[in-house]
Amino acid sequence: MSVSRIRQRDLTMKMVYQYSFYPNPELDTQIGNFLELQDNLEEEDRALLLSRAQDIFLKIPSIDEQIGSYSKDWDISRMNKADLSILRLAVYEILYDPGVETSLAINEAVNLAKQYGGEDSPRFVNGILARFA
Repeated sequence: MSVSRIRQRDLTMKMVYQYSFYPNPELDTQIGNFLELQDNLEEEDRALLLSRAQDIFLKIPSIDEQIGSYSKDWDISRMNKADLSILRLAVYEILYDPGVETSLAINEAVNLAKQYGGEDSPRFVNGILARFA
């Protein structure tokens, strides 16, 4: 894969974010359109990113269960969609991606929260993931 790990995370988080808004089969169309609009992505990169996103989508029920068990006083349905997407990606990496260290997944999730979340998002994401780890 020629795309950097940071860009891969960024693009994957955006696809997971779309999961919150589009039902299947519309989700598949939206994800395909999203990937086609990305500059400097080789076809192999698109295929690997799509495969990763689809694997996350399949695991969202168990990922959400994990997030819910560590988020005190925060029901998943009340969470900011960007924060939830970032948490889903981080928990996926921690549980299912042996190539990613837990501390790296948490650090990168906090960075994504700084970029895409609200003012309190980095602290919120870090708090849940710190309990999780």
